[in-house]
Amino acid sequence: MNAVRPARRRGRPPGPTSAHGDARAALVRTGVALLTEKGFSSVGIDEILRAVGVPKGSFYHYFASKQAFGEVLIDAYAAYFAHKLDACLADEHRTPLQRLRDFVEEAKAGMARHDYRRGCLVGNLGQEMAVLPEPYRARLVAVFADWQTRTARCLEAARQAGEVSRDADCTQLAAYFWIGWEGAVLRAKLERSAEPLDIFADGFFALLGVKASAMVQRKGAPPERGAGHTGGTGVQGNTDR
Repeated sequence: MNAVRPARRRGRPPGPTSAHGDARAALVRTGVALLTEKGFSSVGIDEILRAVGVPKGSFYHYFASKQAFGEVLIDAYAAYFAHKLDACLADEHRTPLQRLRDFVEEAKAGMARHDYRRGCLVGNLGQEMAVLPEPYRARLVAVFADWQTRTARCLEAARQAGEVSRDADCTQLAAYFWIGWEGAVLRAKLERSAEPLDIFADGFFALLGVKASAMVQRKGAPPERGAGHTGGTGVQGNTDR
């Protein structure tokens, strides 16, 4: 007896799900890398497609539009960077301020690894906002707010540990850090040097009443007892930023 074959559906046969996912992920990775280096306006879809090896006509198979693609890139970078922040700022084997210093040192190493060509995707897009789709604005503001919240938690832990003044406004300090840090990243990219990052970081820790030398500590080593303790001095809650 001959087996009954199922009726064949009309239209193009579906491609492998894994291949679709791999190509889409590659487009996102490449897009993030190029936007951290060149910015949104300077990067064309063709350049990304060529780098990944995806046919030009296939882009809209993965993303509805370039705007939608940009939104995916912002979300992908935000998720990546949140993980990076947590790896440093939530490390309870380190004192709170040492965690923040660890982040600074790792960020410096990352920029140096790419010869200071790559900066911050969110910062780059923020500078281009005048020519970007308006929906990006709320997304970018939300990412900065998330980073500030994570940093404020670390600073609050430092306040509880006596590393900074009890009167310190950790929310304000976190906002100050990210406003200044983004400027330092831009300057480091411009000058292709870590000096702007060091100047800002040393100034920020000095603002907290912490000497830079007290923060220099090899990652992985146990924290020194009382390292970075200010003895109740430092930024007051009503200090101007």
